[in-house]
Amino acid sequence: MNERILRAYDERPRNLIYELTIAAIVMALMIWSATAVETSGTTQNGAVIALNILSGIFHPDTDLLFNFTTQGVPYLLLETICIAFLGTVVGAVISIPLAFISASNLTPAPVAFAGRTIIMAIRTVPAFVYGLMFIRVTGPGAFAGLLTMSLCSVGMVSKMYIEAIEDLDVRVLESLDAAGCSTWQKIRYGILPQLMPNFASTAIYRFDINLRDATVLGLVGAGGIGAPLIFAMNAYRWNEAGSILAGLIVLVLIVEWISTRIRVKLARG
Repeated sequence: MNERILRAYDERPRNLIYELTIAAIVMALMIWSATAVETSGTTQNGAVIALNILSGIFHPDTDLLFNFTTQGVPYLLLETICIAFLGTVVGAVISIPLAFISASNLTPAPVAFAGRTIIMAIRTVPAFVYGLMFIRVTGPGAFAGLLTMSLCSVGMVSKMYIEAIEDLDVRVLESLDAAGCSTWQKIRYGILPQLMPNFASTAIYRFDINLRDATVLGLVGAGGIGAPLIFAMNAYRWNEAGSILAGLIVLVLIVEWISTRIRVKLARG
């Protein structure tokens, strides 16, 4: 046994030159990329501002943090959650028929190609650009953020749905077809049990992403807590910025804990 292992080790493929070439290329690309990094904008004031932000996080404005009016952190966090949640629900619902149309194992190739082209076009535009577009259409507010989150969710969720649909176990459908089941029965007992865990897990994961994106969208006036945060930072009110960031940190941790438990339960059945 030992001799066989030693012989296999001696006869192993020797790709030293290939590996060194790849390492040299990667190193050259890293050095070339580093030449584009500019540090001339770094000043002492930047370090002071960073320290002030950290100080604000550890010494938040408690009046703003526990203010339950429409100007307080709890209400703004609730608005952010609502934008992310409704955007995820709307996007997930729209993604279902789009994913079935784009699945190559269910529809003809030209139809699937057209559906995938639409999804690719949606995913190309960043959420920030969508936010600016919808603000021009609907005006600033939470509704613009909802539309932005919905459209951004369609791009990613539909792609994940397509992969789940194309991984369907067709043997289950063949068994139900041989048993004389109707189309609805095949969908109810053969397709939905396979797809629902993947669909739900994808929607929950997208909700995590939307919760963070909804904060950024507030910077352009699409509702949520982003606008008060940037206003507080521009006015150098670090205690207020710290209270908003502290609320965001707590919110993200809670949502992450809940979503992780749900995804684990879905994965384990």
